[in-house]
Amino acid sequence: MRKKTKSVSYSAGNTTLIAGGTHVVGDIHFSGNLEVEGQVTGNIVAEEDSGARVRVLPEGRVVGDVRVPEIVINGHIEGDIYSSSQVELADKAVVEGNLHYVLIEIEKGAQMNGNFVHQKASDRSNEEPNKVVVLENIAESGHESTSS
Repeated sequence: MRKKTKSVSYSAGNTTLIAGGTHVVGDIHFSGNLEVEGQVTGNIVAEEDSGARVRVLPEGRVVGDVRVPEIVINGHIEGDIYSSSQVELADKAVVEGNLHYVLIEIEKGAQMNGNFVHQKASDRSNEEPNKVVVLENIAESGHESTSS
């Protein structure tokens, strides 16, 4: 059995704790570290190049999208996850949504109900994936070919 040698390290900066029994409603914008033991109903967003990190602990729950460079999940997330650096799904992780990642580690017991979407390290996680570009139909635009 492989032994885990390195986990996602703490980010430089302050640590914010959402303690068990606490329910935050609304979006959270932060830098540094965010630890979720309670519940967040809303999106969690960190600056792209901030090196910020979120940990969702076993009793923690997030209902909303998470956009952060590094995330460790050992609780429950209902929403899409956009990580520009590293994702770790611990053994009690439950994710219901799509997971956009550069690097990922999954422990035995983690549950994922959604799609894994690999992105290159140069991609930005705050951009909307798969943007749709509408192309004009030449026949409908009046630029029909003039062949006689």
